[in-house]
Amino acid sequence: MRNTRGGGATATAAAGLWVRPGRLGEVLAVAVLFASAALSVATGTESSSAPAAGPAASSTRHDYEDALRKSLLYFEAQRSGRLPHGQRVAWRDHSGLTDGLEQGVDLVGGYYDAGDHVKFGLPMAFTVTMLSWSLLEYGADVADSGELAHALESIKWGTDYFIKAHTKPDELWAEVGDGDTDHYCWQRPEDMTTSRQAYKVDRDRPGSDVAGETAAAMAAASMVFRDHNPHYASLLLHHALQLFEFADKYRGKYDSSIAEVKSYYASVSGYHDELLWAALWLHRATGRAQYLDYVVDNAHEFGGTGWAITEFSWDVKYAGVQILAARLLLRGEHSPRHRETLEKYRAKAEHYVCACLGRNAAGGADANVERSPGGMLYVRQWNNMQYVTSAAFLLSAYSDYLLSAGASGAAGSVTCAGGEAAGAGEVFAMARSQVDYVLGSNPRGMSYLVGYGARFPARVHHRAASIVPYKHSKEFIGCAQGFDDWFIRKGANPNVVVGAIVGGPDRRDRFRDHRENYMQTEACTYNTAPMVGMFAMLNRLARAEAATAAAQAQQPQPASSSSPAMESSVNR
Repeated sequence: MRNTRGGGATATAAAGLWVRPGRLGEVLAVAVLFASAALSVATGTESSSAPAAGPAASSTRHDYEDALRKSLLYFEAQRSGRLPHGQRVAWRDHSGLTDGLEQGVDLVGGYYDAGDHVKFGLPMAFTVTMLSWSLLEYGADVADSGELAHALESIKWGTDYFIKAHTKPDELWAEVGDGDTDHYCWQRPEDMTTSRQAYKVDRDRPGSDVAGETAAAMAAASMVFRDHNPHYASLLLHHALQLFEFADKYRGKYDSSIAEVKSYYASVSGYHDELLWAALWLHRATGRAQYLDYVVDNAHEFGGTGWAITEFSWDVKYAGVQILAARLLLRGEHSPRHRETLEKYRAKAEHYVCACLGRNAAGGADANVERSPGGMLYVRQWNNMQYVTSAAFLLSAYSDYLLSAGASGAAGSVTCAGGEAAGAGEVFAMARSQVDYVLGSNPRGMSYLVGYGARFPARVHHRAASIVPYKHSKEFIGCAQGFDDWFIRKGANPNVVVGAIVGGPDRRDRFRDHRENYMQTEACTYNTAPMVGMFAMLNRLARAEAATAAAQAQQPQPASSSSPAMESSVNR
């Protein structure tokens, strides 16, 4: 058995789990995605399917504050390196303490992205970008929930590692460990005997995608730390500026420079989206016009105003790029020469929003996101929850931008293909429905956030969680022994990897809680990262709703002569 990645990309099925011929189909699915999008660009049409039925309303009340606390615990479970004294996930211990030693560089630290022990730079950086974006949008809500310190720690654990990995202005270490050898073993990270070879990108072996995403992560994080640690924020921005210059000057795909990553996190979308993404984050962090000029001047050539995409992930950033660009337009943060191009970015952003709403009318079958009978957005069988959580965040953020624009007199609604409009409230309702689905408002009544609720996955595809903790039994567990003694066990994992969001159910809301069912039971850091801000914001909203309901309950009851219809209206 060989386990690999539990969740490719929007278009990156190349990040597959077990390497086998069937993975080719996932790669082709990504190619088809981009080919169909290219066709719509060439013909000037937006293909679509009939709008899917909306998610069923749920009366379940969720404890978003509990979900927030647990989501942040997950990042502690994924830590590599020497764990700090404040480590709360006690079943983990130090690991990867010699990372980079063979190459003469300190690469200790960072995150394991999923249930294995390779440190992949591209998804790790995207995780940090999304954690930072969560705090930039909803940081006050995180603070009100008492979790700001833990959220900052989760970001800093990643950025500290990126500072180490960025050893020269034009050099970035992009991977530690080898996926092929790693996946032959089922071991705790504390027992690792697999290769810890490290791989870098530089002038001769460029990697604009991984360098661009790391620049975005550092720029976004610099804004988060600006008020809490100004010196650290300046250091992060310094690295971000250098990394973007490196990514732009020495262009190339990192999976062409590092062959070992192709079977796990291939850059199917290329690097143009990461360059636009990084430039937008640097513009937001610095306010310098040159970065917005870059986004506008390269909009057509890099596909920013051309690709009409229906998914957002660690590989394909176009929807995120388009929504960030639309934000600038809606807020009026641009010069007159930028406006026309930013309008084009907004049109593509709203294609994504309308695709999630099922509102792109007329065309083919690819312009709307499929939904399961229970209302879950469904993109791909491989770790579909990554698309659910990222969509929820983008929809929520865009609904906020629309509300702000509406308050200022600008257009505060979305116009979908075919002319149908959707207000900010409807966009937000879709975002919330996806979060609630994750937490258990689904046909199975199961929470896909591990550790939350009465029912959640018990056999997560996760090496460390599935084996007795190192602190309880320091007896060495070898590669084959891990498979024989722990992987094949039918019982629940001995450790609960609290806060992990697993790959989730299929297009029919079906889910098998089996350790070997890696497509559904493996979790990844970028599944949970967008939810940190969402849980915090929804906690504030739920508190407000509860206060309103309590106030209404205090009001005098209607006269006994009132009609049943009136009573029903009052009591709803």
